[in-house]
Amino acid sequence: MKFIEKLLRIVHYSQISTKITIIYTLCFLALLTLTNALAWYGVYYALYQQAERTLVYSMENTKKLLEKLEQNANIDVNSIRDPLVAGVVLRVVDDKGRVFIDTDSHYPTVEQFDENIIKDPPFWTNDDMEVAQFTRAIVYRAKMNFTHDNETVTLQFFRTITAQMDFFDKLKNILLTVDVIGLLFAMGTGYIISRKILRPISTMTKTAQDIAIENMNTRIPVNPVNDELADLANTFNNMLNRLQVGITQQQQFVSNASHELRTPVTVIRGYSDVLARWGSTDPEIFKESVEAIQSETENMQQLIEQLLFLARSDQNRQPLNMQPLELSELVEDVFHKMRKTTHTHEIKMIRNEVATVFADKVTMRQMLRIFLENAVKYTPEGGTVTVDSARDGDYIKLSVSDTGIGIAKEHQSRIFERFFRVNASGSEHKVSGTGLGLSIAKWVADQHNSKIELSSELGKGTTISVIIPIYH
Repeated sequence: MKFIEKLLRIVHYSQISTKITIIYTLCFLALLTLTNALAWYGVYYALYQQAERTLVYSMENTKKLLEKLEQNANIDVNSIRDPLVAGVVLRVVDDKGRVFIDTDSHYPTVEQFDENIIKDPPFWTNDDMEVAQFTRAIVYRAKMNFTHDNETVTLQFFRTITAQMDFFDKLKNILLTVDVIGLLFAMGTGYIISRKILRPISTMTKTAQDIAIENMNTRIPVNPVNDELADLANTFNNMLNRLQVGITQQQQFVSNASHELRTPVTVIRGYSDVLARWGSTDPEIFKESVEAIQSETENMQQLIEQLLFLARSDQNRQPLNMQPLELSELVEDVFHKMRKTTHTHEIKMIRNEVATVFADKVTMRQMLRIFLENAVKYTPEGGTVTVDSARDGDYIKLSVSDTGIGIAKEHQSRIFERFFRVNASGSEHKVSGTGLGLSIAKWVADQHNSKIELSSELGKGTTISVIIPIYH
């Protein structure tokens, strides 16, 4: 038992190819053993059946002859040998056990047969017959009584299967040889097949070991055969593609964040040096330096907050308190605050229709403020920013339009990328910012199952709309 447990433990911790080889070998060996066993017992059964049939046929013919003997006393008693099938031996024994007819004296005697009778013969043996096992032979015996002139004798019919047993021994050796050869063949074939089947997995392992952050271009070759391993290879390659995109975005994100943070830090350090040298003696320099440091600090704080927001959203840790929200009240509140704080542009409201949406109030307000602040930022002084909120079936369309510098066609698909910023070519209206606002707005819209639409033309302004499902 301990040996079996140890063997099973070794198999459990072995390579998959070894397990496949063992399973394949065991299945093949079981099938081969079953086939050989059926062949073995089939031949064995046929030998017994052949002996039984010859005995039955001989007994039937002898019985017919004896019936004729009863009717015609002129029949020669020695003719009782005639009905016997070749290979069948007859012995006639009287009630005292004396043998007075024996067709083959070389057969074992009746006493020897009785001493070697098999107590538990094969289950298919005829119950009316007996089987004796000798060193090199198996002998069948069937009995039949005959009464003549008030004298009863016993006819004993014998049939040996010695020659067939020699064949059976040879067959047994052949089958054992075939089993050994089959076992070796199964082991070799199983090993080759398992190695071939698992070769793509080995390739995947090597590819995974070769992949590094600096080298994400390696991919697993996919066989044209559409099988499970091809699906696994495609899945692995798709995973690598996603990882490569994610790592590239992360590297770009870190690079852009570092670049954005470098500017305010450089400015703050520069003005700090100015303060250290001349701030105590020149009030103008002191005032200018402090104001610049405060401004850059606010910009840096805003950038850090935006970066933290995006980091939490990427990790699905940004809290959202989703509940029914009257959108018109939120739009009205953000609109009035924007108009009070903006004196360089005209802020107008066209429509603000009533509609209840299922949303997070904080992030929804943040998204609307980003749209309005961007509209003001990218519109020269004296321009107009328009807000329009109108129902459209089961949705409400909230639009913010401006008369600003517009966005070129080739840039419109990228404005929601992080840190992406663009100024109109040739425009004197320069814009500062981090390029993160619209990325945040896009994330908020996605979390609310909303769709953002953009319409813009250089020099004529931009309209950005968010289509929000109405809560029923």
